[in-house]
Amino acid sequence: MAALPIKHLHDLEPRLHPVKLEAKLRIHNVSKVFEQKNQRVTALEDTHFDVREGEFVTILGPSGCGKSTLLKIIAGLTEPSSGYVMLNNRRISGPGADRGMVFQAYTLFPWLTVEENIGFGLKLKGLSKAQRQEIVQHYLDLIGLSGFGSMYPNNLSGGMQQRVAIARALANDPDVLLMDEPFGALDAQTRTVMQELLLQVWETSHKTILFVTHDIDEAIFMGDRVYVMTARPGRLKAEIPIPIPRPREFSVKTTGEFMELKAEILELIREESWKAANEIRDGEFA
Repeated sequence: MAALPIKHLHDLEPRLHPVKLEAKLRIHNVSKVFEQKNQRVTALEDTHFDVREGEFVTILGPSGCGKSTLLKIIAGLTEPSSGYVMLNNRRISGPGADRGMVFQAYTLFPWLTVEENIGFGLKLKGLSKAQRQEIVQHYLDLIGLSGFGSMYPNNLSGGMQQRVAIARALANDPDVLLMDEPFGALDAQTRTVMQELLLQVWETSHKTILFVTHDIDEAIFMGDRVYVMTARPGRLKAEIPIPIPRPREFSVKTTGEFMELKAEILELIREESWKAANEIRDGEFA
């Protein structure tokens, strides 16, 4: 099967949910080196790419390639060893309300109700109770949990907890939503539902999203572009635009166009996974 051409997004036909072509988020030659017990491990090396306003970008790569480290740098939770990240033409130097983060692990406050979890950041901003209630109810409706506001997280399923985590991040109105394998701990059926739900929420909110995943189907189904990273040290191996029209339904995963994209990306990932496996093998017998 011939590989699909790798193009830039502006070469493709317009979609129903347009993105602006200027960079919203710019990752400029970012590297990260960890030093432990006199050992230096380079997790990221000269990573450079842009995310445009309103765009949904997904990142794929083998385990240990620095995907999560990159998100933490963008979130301001970790400093790069070199390079920098710009958001809205301002250099990121630490955490900020302009970035929302959703992790794979459920990070809700167990002692707060669903409503209180979603409204937690709004309360810190000093919004009135009436303002908070209006925003919280909007996002409860958006994620399909309008009848669960008074419940506590331990009474919810994993998928429902992640809905609340997404709603909490969106309620603070960040410029960029960073998602680190948010559906990785869910069963296959729930994961599929959450993918469709997130796309519906994104079509409504028009947020800029950077989404890390190990799942090739998920990366294609969700993204406007897929970035494939190399084995450690993580660098960009390929940028693959996804020309599938929006809005997307689950059935698109069975189309020939989708399967061709999957085959191309699978081969790229396979190459890097073998490199990572050989690195581990060589290290064990060195």
